[in-house]
Formats: sequence, structure tokens, C-alpha cells
Amino acid sequence: MSDRPAPRPAAPVRRGLRGELLGFALAGGSAYAVDLALFVWLRGAAGAGPVCAKTLSFLAGCLVAYVGNAVGTYRGAAADDSRPRQFGVFVVVNVAGALVQLLCLGVSHYLLGLTSPRADVVSGAGIGMALGTCLRFWGTRKLVFRIDRESCHGRATRA
Repeated sequence: MSDRPAPRPAAPVRRGLRGELLGFALAGGSAYAVDLALFVWLRGAAGAGPVCAKTLSFLAGCLVAYVGNAVGTYRGAAADDSRPRQFGVFVVVNVAGALVQLLCLGVSHYLLGLTSPRADVVSGAGIGMALGTCLRFWGTRKLVFRIDRESCHGRATRA
């Protein structure tokens, strides 16, 4: 038996909403870079098909974003949840965010008749990305790491 005390669980990170948003953005930016680089490599040098390449790059990006948020932005939050459950919910939240982007593109292109490449970029990568990111932020903090409003004021507590 050891004389050392048992390790304590990590204390929740105490940061305001601005710090939370910055951490979320850093994790998401890193995930986007991994997603893009892996997709380009898989489509090019690896010779993978587009759906396979995008599926693998999306999952890799989700893993990077999850790890960035779990060890950075939301370190110590929802410690009683299992990591596999958290990651599963995180992937679902990110799929929902991607569907929001596709919905914006589809509405713009097929329902509104805005079919130019510029309109597709604005609706899918602009408006869709902004709305999808808002959904991802909300889902990550409420469903994955279960942060409530009190954490915005310096106290990370469970919902």
C-alpha cells in the first residue's frame, strides 16, 4: 500500500464565456485543419474515394476537436460521464452541425434558386457554417460536457 493520497479529479476550468468561446474556437480550428489536410491527402496521394475520404477526415476532425475541448476548454467538466459516451454525443452534435450546413446550402440552391458558386459558398460555408458552429457550441457545452449558465460567470457547474 502506498502512503500517497489518491489523485483528485481535475477541477473544472474556471473561465468566462469569452475564454470558453476562445478555447472552443481553437479546438475547432485545429479540427478543421486536420479534416481538410486529411481529406486532401486521402483524395490525392492515398487515392480514396470522396465519401470514404470525407468520412475518415470528418471523424479525425471530430477526434481532434473532442480532445481539444476535453483537455482544454472543458477540462474537468462532466467527469462522471464516460469518455466513450461523451465522444459519441460529440460526434452526433457535429453531424447535426454538418446537416445544418447542408440544409442552408440546399435551401439556398434548390428552393431559392441561388445557384451561382458564390451563392453556394455564402450559404454553405458562410451562413451554414455560422449556424452549424452555434449548434455545435451549444451542443458541446449542454449535451457533451453539460455546462450550465453559471459557468459563464466563473463557476463551472453541472446542469
